[in-house]
Amino acid sequence: MYNITALNKISSKGTNLLTDDYSLSDDISSAEAVLLRSQSMHDLEVPKSLLSVARAGAGVNNIPVDKYAEEGIVVFNTPGANANAVKELTLCALLMSARNVFGAISWASSLTEDLAKTVEKQKSNFAGEEIKGKRLAVIGLGYIGALVANAANDLGMKVMGYDPYINVQNALNLKPSIKLYENIETMLSHADFVTIHVPYMPATDKMLNDDLFNSMNNKAVLLNFSRDKLVDTDAVKRALEDKQLHKYITDFPTDDLVGTPGVFFIPHLGASTKESEETCAIMAVNQTMDYLENGNIINSVNYPNTDAGAKSSKARICVLNKNIPGIIGKLTGILAEKAINISDLVNKAKGDYACTIIDVDSDVDAAEIAESFHFEGIIRVRVL
Repeated sequence: MYNITALNKISSKGTNLLTDDYSLSDDISSAEAVLLRSQSMHDLEVPKSLLSVARAGAGVNNIPVDKYAEEGIVVFNTPGANANAVKELTLCALLMSARNVFGAISWASSLTEDLAKTVEKQKSNFAGEEIKGKRLAVIGLGYIGALVANAANDLGMKVMGYDPYINVQNALNLKPSIKLYENIETMLSHADFVTIHVPYMPATDKMLNDDLFNSMNNKAVLLNFSRDKLVDTDAVKRALEDKQLHKYITDFPTDDLVGTPGVFFIPHLGASTKESEETCAIMAVNQTMDYLENGNIINSVNYPNTDAGAKSSKARICVLNKNIPGIIGKLTGILAEKAINISDLVNKAKGDYACTIIDVDSDVDAAEIAESFHFEGIIRVRVL
């Protein structure tokens, strides 16, 4: 029986996939796996039994990823599961900003009498523009950015893209008319609208700053449906005041921008759709079950993707280790000394960490294997 803890409400579309071999509760004291959405784990004491954490969403800022890697806790996310939801809200905000719908709704909602007459007299104050033919700069062309770029292209926009780390598949999926730039400043100088879709990490902290705002067309609208910390809020204020930026629309309300003219908040609704929550939950649960039952790692942010398929051998030995020379030789040498035949072996590395899955033809003693594999560089050993 595997003990699973849900730190947030997880869609039943996912949790209903758990078989009778699983127990689901909110008690983490003996958990082997955690499912969560936005709950912070940075100050949470976790048991030594914990093997994995699955975030039903893309961002993992609420999880101490590096610390868990050192402890042999695999952290999963669900990339792409909420991509369509974020794409749709980004396009919604783009259209609303172009047509001045934010201001128009606020004004119309304040009317108390003579509505028809007042509206006809003053509606010209909220005249907007069409997005067809306008230039959209997309920063980041991963799952979400590529969807936004293609959809905007289909709506008749002139779409530009910047992503120094774009993978081949995402590049092939882009519409041929989308122009890719190697220099972000050059791209921004042409943009009427700018949308950012990159993960938050130290390298992207406040990447939208004074320098980039100074590169923008002074009528540009910036949309942020990725992460709040990607944008320097002080720089936003300066850019709006200096007319380097026309509007800033964000899914991440922050205290320091409250009341700033030209800033429009949406209450973090990017992934808040029934469909998105269900898809994220299904992916998170499936990844968790596959890891616990088969040792396979799919969509991890701190360990390499390692897939040996469903366990069919007598025993499967799963090793999480530091990515240093000599580990594989030692593991196979120990098994050879014990006359244990290896039927298959998969080894993958990612940065400082590696995963090795070894299928063997005979039953093995889990405690004996764990003790034999207890040497420098080994982080965690499991026998399935």
